[in-house]
Amino acid sequence: MPIIPTLRHATGLILVALTLLAVRTASADDLTRYSRRALHALAEENPAAGKVISKALAVLVFPDVVKAGFIFGAQGGEGILFLHGQADGRYRTVAASYGLQAGVQKYGYALFFMNQKAVDWINTTRGWEIGTGPSVVIVDKGMARSFTTHTMHSGIYAFSFDRRGLMAGLDLQGSKIMRID
Repeated sequence: MPIIPTLRHATGLILVALTLLAVRTASADDLTRYSRRALHALAEENPAAGKVISKALAVLVFPDVVKAGFIFGAQGGEGILFLHGQADGRYRTVAASYGLQAGVQKYGYALFFMNQKAVDWINTTRGWEIGTGPSVVIVDKGMARSFTTHTMHSGIYAFSFDRRGLMAGLDLQGSKIMRID
């Protein structure tokens, strides 16, 4: 009967993860300030992100995403869309996963919308899953070293930042993003 304790253990950890994801939400003004600070820190920490910020028409910043799991996992957080530098909407990101995983992690990520088609798409959809809409290029540390404004060809770029905790990997594929205001 070894599978029963494993399922109970996994179920308990999922409940813990969902509890972590249900933490009190910041006010819109607080979330906007926190998102601006996170975006500024990302640009200072990562020169490639600074290059993308200068060219982006819009940026969707999730400054504090919580990811937790043990076999089953969940993640979630809230963020602000900045259109031409001005706050233009509040969004939520959520995802669930299953597989070889264990741990708890907090991190942030930003999606940079580089052309009007990508901006129009985010403004006309009621919610989307990364991987089902326009192509999103995840810029990791290796790619960031050789990244220039001349190598930008995608409509959307993603950068993660401020990773804390123990959980392997960053997988935005399958993350559901929806406007909440």
